[in-house]
Amino acid sequence: MSTLQHFLHLQQLLQLERTADQEQYRQKVLARSLSGRVKEGTTWYPVRLNRTYIGTGERNVIELERTNQLEQPHSFSSGKSVSVFSNASGKPEKHHQNGVVNYVRDNVMVITLNQDELPEWIDDSLLGIDVMFDEMSYREMDLALKKIIKAEDGRLAEFREILVGADKPKFEQLTANSQQRTTTLNSSQQQALQKIESAVDVAIIHGPPGTGKTTTLTESIWHCLQHESQVLVSAPSNAAIDLLVEKLSGMGISVIRIGHPARVTEQSLSKTLDAKIAAHPHYHELRSMRKRMEELRNMAFKYKRKFGWEEKQQRQLLFDESKALKTDADTLEFYIVNDLLQKAQAICCTLVGSSHPVLRGRKYNTVFIDEAAQALEPACWIPILKSNRVVLAGDHCQLPPTIKSHEAAKQGLSITMFERLINKKPETASMLQVQYRMHRSIMSFSSQYFYNNKLIADDFVKSGLLRINQEPVEFIDTAGCGYNEKQNPETLSRYNDEEAALVIRQVEKLIEEISLDHWLEEKITLGIITPYSAQVELLVRLAESSPLIEPLHKLISINTVDAFQGQERDAIIISFVRSNDTQEVGFLSDIRRTNVALTRARKKLVMIGDSATLGAHPFYLELIEYLQVNNFYKSAFEI
Repeated sequence: MSTLQHFLHLQQLLQLERTADQEQYRQKVLARSLSGRVKEGTTWYPVRLNRTYIGTGERNVIELERTNQLEQPHSFSSGKSVSVFSNASGKPEKHHQNGVVNYVRDNVMVITLNQDELPEWIDDSLLGIDVMFDEMSYREMDLALKKIIKAEDGRLAEFREILVGADKPKFEQLTANSQQRTTTLNSSQQQALQKIESAVDVAIIHGPPGTGKTTTLTESIWHCLQHESQVLVSAPSNAAIDLLVEKLSGMGISVIRIGHPARVTEQSLSKTLDAKIAAHPHYHELRSMRKRMEELRNMAFKYKRKFGWEEKQQRQLLFDESKALKTDADTLEFYIVNDLLQKAQAICCTLVGSSHPVLRGRKYNTVFIDEAAQALEPACWIPILKSNRVVLAGDHCQLPPTIKSHEAAKQGLSITMFERLINKKPETASMLQVQYRMHRSIMSFSSQYFYNNKLIADDFVKSGLLRINQEPVEFIDTAGCGYNEKQNPETLSRYNDEEAALVIRQVEKLIEEISLDHWLEEKITLGIITPYSAQVELLVRLAESSPLIEPLHKLISINTVDAFQGQERDAIIISFVRSNDTQEVGFLSDIRRTNVALTRARKKLVMIGDSATLGAHPFYLELIEYLQVNNFYKSAFEI
């Protein structure tokens, strides 16, 4: 299809995705009764108000605690948009106020409210919290696509043809005197830096697991700032951008984090625009203006409706003075914000966050997009609209973007800008090759299957083991054991009782081999990864009831593949779950997720699954053959 057709098609796919997302939200929240939402985990009710306080940026923060369903799973997490409501009248729609979740711990949720004032009903006894649908992201992505389609000339029209069309990206010859910094970058990382420095339009850092993608990206940002006064740094998730904020700040780069304070980690809070406004020399003056303005408004509202001419005049004077103060305060705030933005070297935000009003009209020569292989293409265009060239970093062989609409994914929404460019315009990409995480045997299969056997294990990690003479990799085959998977009738998630029990026995065996004291002394970390949330819940319950595992609960984590993206552990145990007579692997057919699971371990990787089921898929058949050839395979009957 033509370039224009590509973007028109993207618009249609985005609408499919929005509709699917809205329908999921409707089914989970809008179409359910209050008790149904509570059971589903999309609502906390009832909750009690523990405290209120003023948070970063003079915003109202509330702490709420649920008073029933104490162990029930839920959909709330840091950064989610929510609606706090009062059910005192029996109609929750009557009293509600929107906000953003700061954090959730056990039964306590802390929320930053969007409004300036606390609602009068916040002290009611019948409070609740609903998850909300995120409409803004779709609106901003659609707006970006419309701008691209309308562009007839200029840099945006050129970008459109280079990033999607047939135009070739340009590269300049590097000068010998380009500024260098004393670093320990390896040769492939240095080549990536040179690719970025020479790129006129676009460059890609392809960073397989453990190869130092973030280090290379932050180093390239530092180099870019030697000849550019300011850059835009973006990523699809708050977690990814906060990591970059931390790294860049550590390099001495002046950073401003754009975004809601509730969506920012504690370490990055001081870098947020709200926090920097509060620390500005003119902030005290601004705060005094706002306070006086509120006092005048409150005085004006004290007048009754039926009053004489003099009272009416006095009320109008108070309103006029308040309005004039507001104008002065807005002007001062505009000055403070622009002063801060002008002085920053790196403006950091999520992809959608780059549409923030304070960045409107601003242009940057270079935009850096991290985790670009996990980002929808329409979202990537939001920051690209503000730039002259783009640097993408990521790995299309790991987690793809999350897409709700199966139809939209099938028709092409799942193909990211990163993946398309690396496949169609490989000259833009530079792959990092030395990995600093895994034993070479843990690395080997992924290197062969996904990375053309180009990965090299650094000397420091290539032979590291949990203990001497221990096998770095094991596959325990449950074929023929009758460990059949089951399905949760409510969530439709899969689990496998017998396999879960075997996983826990293997964890206990590892602890016994190394000794509990040594494990605690060395602070050995272990992760249990499984693709299914129902299996996560089962494994958590079994681990909590194990006397051997309980003392190590702070060092052992159990979660889905997505939760382990970007993380690593000394040891990893993977529970594949699927075991059935029809040889269906279902969710496991997304082999990029499996690649993430296979590459989290530093020194020990244990896989547990049914080869009769898994082997029906060509990827798992090749994995099992690799394990057998290298003597990493054993049957569950042997143990």
